Amino acid sequence: MYAFFSWAMNGCYAICNNYGWAIVLFTLLSKIVLIPVSVWVQLNSIKMVKMQPEINYLNAKHFGDKDAIAEGQGDIYKKYKYNPLASMIPLIIQLIILMGLIEVIKAGINDPSINIMFYGIDLGKVPSVVKGAYILSPVIAGLSAWIMCVCQNASNVLQSEQSAYNKYSTMIISVGLSLYLGWFVSVGVAVYWVASNLLSTAQLYILNFFINPKKYIDYEELEKSRKALDELKGLGSEEKRKLFGDEKTKREKQDYKRFFSVVNKKLVFYSEGSGFYKYYKGTIEYLLEHTNITIHYITSDFNDKIFELAEKNDKIRAYYIGEKKLITLMMKMDADIVVMTTPDLETYHIKRSYVRKDIEYIFVMHDMGSFNLTNRNGAVDHFDTVFCTGKHQKEEVEKIEIAKNLPKKTTVEAGYDLLDDMIKDYESNKTVTERPVILIGPSWQVDSIMDSCIDDILEGFKNSEFDVIVRPHPQYVRHKAEKCEALKEKYKEYSNISVQTDFSSNSTVFDAAILVTDWSGICFEYAYTTKRPVIFIDTPMKVMNPEYKMIDTVPINIMLRNEIGKSIAMEDAKSTIDVAREMIANADSYSDKIEAFRNEYVYNLGHSAEISAKYIINQLKKKVAERKGE
Repeated sequence: MYAFFSWAMNGCYAICNNYGWAIVLFTLLSKIVLIPVSVWVQLNSIKMVKMQPEINYLNAKHFGDKDAIAEGQGDIYKKYKYNPLASMIPLIIQLIILMGLIEVIKAGINDPSINIMFYGIDLGKVPSVVKGAYILSPVIAGLSAWIMCVCQNASNVLQSEQSAYNKYSTMIISVGLSLYLGWFVSVGVAVYWVASNLLSTAQLYILNFFINPKKYIDYEELEKSRKALDELKGLGSEEKRKLFGDEKTKREKQDYKRFFSVVNKKLVFYSEGSGFYKYYKGTIEYLLEHTNITIHYITSDFNDKIFELAEKNDKIRAYYIGEKKLITLMMKMDADIVVMTTPDLETYHIKRSYVRKDIEYIFVMHDMGSFNLTNRNGAVDHFDTVFCTGKHQKEEVEKIEIAKNLPKKTTVEAGYDLLDDMIKDYESNKTVTERPVILIGPSWQVDSIMDSCIDDILEGFKNSEFDVIVRPHPQYVRHKAEKCEALKEKYKEYSNISVQTDFSSNSTVFDAAILVTDWSGICFEYAYTTKRPVIFIDTPMKVMNPEYKMIDTVPINIMLRNEIGKSIAMEDAKSTIDVAREMIANADSYSDKIEAFRNEYVYNLGHSAEISAKYIINQLKKKVAERKGE
């Protein structure tokens, strides 16, 4: 590389017979040689801005859901064949040229046959050494970088669309680097840097003339998409910060310290939010009634209703720990048993304890469907024990262990405590509503009902004979609260349509004459409780585990789909009201069939809480005995 640069510089000097102009000519020739690269970068930048509306709409659609956004953005990149690293190529090439040129200029300065004077300026001088008038060298270099950045921020196809923060941070870095180079290297290098900055500026306008971004980019749509995203970003954010910011931080610090102030903790439950308590409710109530065990309950929901329960019962100690702080808390966990409904232990941010290796981690299934289909591969691999709701889940756990050669887990035939509660409440609180209730309960996934066809479904129900309740998945509410609020606002004028985001009560489920869902596990809860049918919208199947076919088990979500209800193609979502009318008229024909499926695929119906609690009690007794050496 050095030999080539030296040859090129000598050639330029032979033409100009002046080392300063030779540097300028060398810089110009390098820009000409790299025109194909610059054109490629220009076209790639146009691609980026061209697809920006799709990215903005993607961010609006999945607002707050980083995983879905990242996945969708990758698909958009592939669609447009965009390379996000392309913009770095000119910088890398420029740095390579700069490093080589420094050595070439140094050699030229030391060659007595070369005239290194440039209009009375000695190109071999280093401003930091000689100072004096030579301090203008870094100033001019910095000024050239500033001019280039100003022009790029205004006219560069990609840079002009960046945020003010990105624009000015780039400017600060460029100007700062130019000042540094101009101060610590020879004036000859500064001449190259100034020439490069000014020629890059000129090149920018030439490229924009021949490859005009306005011919390729729909700037009107870009602005429209940006406004749609900005509306979501700004919705209630300031008020939330004022209301909760400082209080949350203070509470979290206090609860974190309070949690670790307790020694010899036996039992810990973790919940992502208030809506998950219902999966533990029966088990916890049994433990409180039949033992003296103190239950330590960690939640990542600042407003979790567990705090109200803890105030009434001193055997429950509740702690608010946000997701970031949760990482270190879990790594430092010191308890005998940890119970959670959150999958992917050890695989992602929630790790097994680094402090205690003998903790038994219990995973509680929070739906009665196929966990192998609807959870990521390896979702329960690192748990010690799994509370299964039915034989299909037990079979999946055991077959996965064989297929992946995993250590054998304890599979407890626990049943489904929530279903027991729901059936009990339903039988004792049956009500007859004046108007039939339609419950829309979507799953938590990409392109669920909420993000694909909710408006098509609701269109037919406006001012109809039905009362319609939209009940988004708790995770949807958690990650996309603004979209839920926007949906409420959109349909507030229709008295028969409401959006429910409070999951503490199951009364909605009990009241519904028909459930409308896609791939949500609520279909089992609803059908098994009420023995009423379900309408399934055929959105793309919820497959969190692409390798679910590694075991030869047909997921129950597929097997029973058209047995406990009826499927509708997504493009026919507007016909949901017609299907609902038909199914309500023939609801009795589904009752016996649903009851038979329930009895076959649910363990210990009516006794799940007792089974789960007794298992925990026995395991705690064993751990105490082990410590005593019995």
